[in-house]
Amino acid sequence: MMNAKPKFSIGDSVIVKANVKDPDYNIKIEGWQGRVTEIFEKGNLISIKWDSITLENMPASLIDECEEEGFAWSETYLNPTELELAEPRDTENDVEKKLEQLKKKYAYSFLGKQGRQIKEVLGEINIKDDWDAMKTWGNYLEKVLNFPFEAEVSEAQDYGPLDFGDKVKILEIADVDDLYGVIVKLRQGKKIYHFPLCDLDCLDKESKNYQLVYDYAVWFANR
Repeated sequence: MMNAKPKFSIGDSVIVKANVKDPDYNIKIEGWQGRVTEIFEKGNLISIKWDSITLENMPASLIDECEEEGFAWSETYLNPTELELAEPRDTENDVEKKLEQLKKKYAYSFLGKQGRQIKEVLGEINIKDDWDAMKTWGNYLEKVLNFPFEAEVSEAQDYGPLDFGDKVKILEIADVDDLYGVIVKLRQGKKIYHFPLCDLDCLDKESKNYQLVYDYAVWFANR
């Protein structure tokens, strides 16, 4: 006689059995623990939200890959035969706190390699603090950009003397604005202007400046 299918309820703490692999990434997840959040019709599939300890020990490469591909990493779906009941190791509040920490840590992972470069610039600052992030970018770019360099206006402008496609020479970082971000001093012909760096592209794609300016513009658009 076959063993009866395990019975679980919403909120139960469960642990993954030995030799079970993640259904999407084919990595072993035995011993991972979480809580049942949904039981689908006929009971053939269960949704599990990982607990804070599993989240803390989850491979960074897995979270990066999930973020880049748009997949959830804080939960999974398994067959009930792959699970056993377990004693809870934390509270649901612990889970939410850990998720908040990890979402900050991997905030730009969805951008792949570029996201990791952006995170290196911002370090551990609060990504929700736009002003702090903008000042950090301003200080960083002032140190690493090679001035002067040729650039092009990359966004159409509603106001002002410059427009899409205009060629300019960026002279220096002039200021950091809480609305427009890093402001550069630039020259077009004999005229000097102050202009948002996020609306400029470096023309020399082989230079270090090109990637730095591009990374900043991508961050500004996704902040």
